[in-house]
Amino acid sequence: MDLDPIDIRILRELQADGRLTNVELADRAGLSPSPCLRRVKALEAAGVIRGYHAALDREALGLGLTVFVGVKVMHRPAEATPTFWEAVQTLPEVITCHLVSGEADFLLQVVVPDLAAYERFLLGTLLKLPGVTDVRSNFAIKAVKPDARLPLGHLPSPVRG
Repeated sequence: MDLDPIDIRILRELQADGRLTNVELADRAGLSPSPCLRRVKALEAAGVIRGYHAALDREALGLGLTVFVGVKVMHRPAEATPTFWEAVQTLPEVITCHLVSGEADFLLQVVVPDLAAYERFLLGTLLKLPGVTDVRSNFAIKAVKPDARLPLGHLPSPVRG
C-alpha cells in the first residue's frame, strides 16, 4: 500500500493513542470524519493496522521479570525448527520470538513474575521443547525504552498543519 503524508499522520496519531475517536483523529489529521474513517478502514484492510491493544503495566500485573533468552535448536533433522516455532506459539510467557543470526537461532522475550517462576518455565517447559540444544538467559535490569511505537521516519513526511 502506498502511504501518503495524511495516512502517515493517522498512523502516528493512532500509535500515540489508539483510543482516539474518529472525530478526534480526523481533527488531528486535518480531515473531516468521513474521509478519515475511510482511510483508517483502508489501512486496516491492507494490514497496515493489524489491531488495537491496551498497553498493560507489567509491574502492576505482577510480571516483574523480563528475560531475553537466546535459544539454539538442532538443525538436523530439519523438522526441529518448524516444530519449535509451533511450540513457542503456545507459551504465554513468551511475548516475542525472533529468528536471529549469531550465536542463537531464536531470541525470546519472556515475562514472568519472578526468578522462581522463570526457573520453573526454563526447566519445566523451555528446555523440553523439541530440538532445543542450548539456552542463554539475559535478565533485564531496567526497561530504558519500553515504548513499542514503530519508527515512521523513512516514510514520506507528514503534511504540516
